[in-house]
Amino acid sequence: MGLPTVSIIGSGFLKQAEVIVKGLGVPLAMGVYPGAPMVDSETELKRKVEEELAPGLLRGLTGEAPRAADAAAEPEPGAVVFRGSFDEVQEHFHRQLWTDGLPVVPPTRERVEAFLSFTGRAPDEVLRAIPQEGREASILSIAVTGVMAGCRPEYMPVLIAIIEAMCDPDYRVEDSGSTPGWEPVVIVSGPIARELDLNSGQGMMRVGRQANTSIGRFVRMYLRNICGFRIPPGAGDKGSMGQSFLVAMAEDEDAAREIGWPTYGEERGFPAGESAVTVRSVVAITSPIYSGGDRAETHVAQWADVIGGSFTYWAHTGFKTGLWSPLVVAGPSIARVIASEWSKDQVRRYLFDRMTVSAARTTHHARMTSTPTFSLERLVTEGILPARYAQSADPERLLNIVIDPAMVEILVAGDPGRNQSRAYMSNHVQGPPTSRRIELPRDWEARLRRSK
Repeated sequence: MGLPTVSIIGSGFLKQAEVIVKGLGVPLAMGVYPGAPMVDSETELKRKVEEELAPGLLRGLTGEAPRAADAAAEPEPGAVVFRGSFDEVQEHFHRQLWTDGLPVVPPTRERVEAFLSFTGRAPDEVLRAIPQEGREASILSIAVTGVMAGCRPEYMPVLIAIIEAMCDPDYRVEDSGSTPGWEPVVIVSGPIARELDLNSGQGMMRVGRQANTSIGRFVRMYLRNICGFRIPPGAGDKGSMGQSFLVAMAEDEDAAREIGWPTYGEERGFPAGESAVTVRSVVAITSPIYSGGDRAETHVAQWADVIGGSFTYWAHTGFKTGLWSPLVVAGPSIARVIASEWSKDQVRRYLFDRMTVSAARTTHHARMTSTPTFSLERLVTEGILPARYAQSADPERLLNIVIDPAMVEILVAGDPGRNQSRAYMSNHVQGPPTSRRIELPRDWEARLRRSK
């Protein structure tokens, strides 16, 4: 727009800022604050602002030529980027930062074509120019990444649906490199989960079943290679510690239907018999939740105790944005007991009522994280939180850590021979549950038979 503009960048985020500049293709003047302001004294913060940050802001606002975006050319889609032995391919890809630290399957033309044969969509179809490096999320890029991650060609319709979900602006894929280090998890619903042999039973979240493992790895590799979220010696991913990729989930839909609960896919809006994927962020996971007894309340009270204790600390992030979605994975034996008395909505309401935090505690957590100006009253005034969050000035008043019971998601899976459940916490508006229908090629069943 021709207006002098400057961005305030913490020194720890300079490499990520340079990646974003490249992706946007827009020059960016920067004022840099050295270190982390959250751990500086007031005196030191004031000194750094006056002596180090302010001069950079002034230069940017008075017309200093901003940094030019890196316009280095990349290989054309479909180009041969290397020829060599298997070991030479591994070493070349490693040097280019194209691997996830594990051996990759070389994406030869023959292998990529096998993936493309499982979709009727053109290889050059672009779903979106995807943050943060501004690359095109094309059908071809999905096939190449699927090969590298060790997927089978018949997974291609699932992989496309995953990237379509992640390309939804509401999913906010651009926040995949934020400092909490959240990780996406894919939930596969419908008949395709069985057809592709996804594990929904004992050991469902272990590395080991090809479909669950390679689909989970695909997501992380796509974020790394296409989106540009790399850890050092690369840049773009600012997860302060982070976590490893999560294998894909699938629900034990037979168990859910047997006990009379709607399946996860049905609750996401997909009719029985239709296959879909849901992608959602996971920033924390509870310990295993063991519960016993033949009454619904006994089990759900245990969930409320453990989930509330684990997730209370991070509730302020949901309060600031008005959204977060805990996912409860209920063991089939436990789900059967609960479903004999309660619907899923009754479970949600019980968890909503019982999981609470004091206003003082959540304000403290927010201020320790990165929000010294956190105010429940302001969030209510701005319409982000319901009025009940500011009905009293008592700092010890209790607040529901889940803003709306409907935000709680419930999926039946795991070991049917054990009394264990687990819960997964999303990172507020970053990576909310986002679903897409899986589009199968017309001759899907014939192709699937030939591939086995």
